[in-house]
Amino acid sequence: MTDPAPSRPRRIRRILAWSFGSLGALVVAAVLGVLVWGQVGVMAAEPEPLAAVRADTAVTVDEQAGAIVLSPASGSSDVGLVFIPGAKVEPIAYAATLSGLVDDGITVVITRPWYNLAFLDPRPLDAFTSLAPGVRTWMLGGHSLGGVRACQLATDADALVLFASYCANDVSATGLPVLSIGGSEDGLSTPAKIRDAAHLLPSDAEFVEIDGASHASFGAYGPQAGDGTPSIDEAEMTARLTEIVADFATSLPR
Repeated sequence: MTDPAPSRPRRIRRILAWSFGSLGALVVAAVLGVLVWGQVGVMAAEPEPLAAVRADTAVTVDEQAGAIVLSPASGSSDVGLVFIPGAKVEPIAYAATLSGLVDDGITVVITRPWYNLAFLDPRPLDAFTSLAPGVRTWMLGGHSLGGVRACQLATDADALVLFASYCANDVSATGLPVLSIGGSEDGLSTPAKIRDAAHLLPSDAEFVEIDGASHASFGAYGPQAGDGTPSIDEAEMTARLTEIVADFATSLPR
């Protein structure tokens, strides 16, 4: 009888090769699936609010390949906000909501996340702060998933601002000034979820809830699946958001 032992290593190698090949195919399929998902169903900026920003002579809109820079058309700006959009939201959809900050002398840099997903974007904070070299004090913020990414880069900034978002990593020992802004009608980053993640922020973090604001109220891109129904209009939301963030900015050390 032929000894079957010599064929065992070959069988094992074939099994391992098949197993690793199958695993590799699954990983590739998963990555491709995420990339395709990030490109499908992107929520576009509403035309009218965007047109109003572009027509505003007090705001300079510089649309670059990697980011959109909103800056005061006249006067200097020594405080800035790097803002990371939420998943699958067209970055310039936030221009209208954040334009009030520019009117208050704050430069806003809205990033263009790779594949519309902030967690796939490996660029460091200075890739965006370098676009406005005159700014000395930088707040870093983001909406929804963009806020989660902002938390990961927070130690490179002077302050952290969360827009309908919360951290997944612990920044409680950083000593950073932190502002967390939520909406009472947010059906995604609900007030309860923000409270549950509060322990990941410094103990002196400031929490503000905008009455009547939903998740999509933080941008001008229309309604969003799973969200609540807002009772605040776009103009009031922009004014309230501007007031909250501008007041926070004035408290930061220069």
